[in-house]
Amino acid sequence: MSQQDDDEREFDIRWADQAEHKEPSARARMLAARWKENPPEPQPFRADPEPVAPRRSSWVSTAIVLGSVAAIILLLGYSGFGARY
Repeated sequence: MSQQDDDEREFDIRWADQAEHKEPSARARMLAARWKENPPEPQPFRADPEPVAPRRSSWVSTAIVLGSVAAIILLLGYSGFGARY
């Protein structure tokens, strides 16, 4: 075979893009087969996620942290931790 024959057989992307029929991907075929027997339920566009529990205010969280730190300081102070006699 000559070099010219190899060049003619080389894949031409423009020729492939002009094809009238394009085969769907393997995933598309799998989903089509699955949905034929068991179609998915309709979903609204960008459906809302499950409701989330309301968050505490930042002041409540700050009060809990500061209260815990104060309680630890008082506990360590009354226990004599680090006291030198």
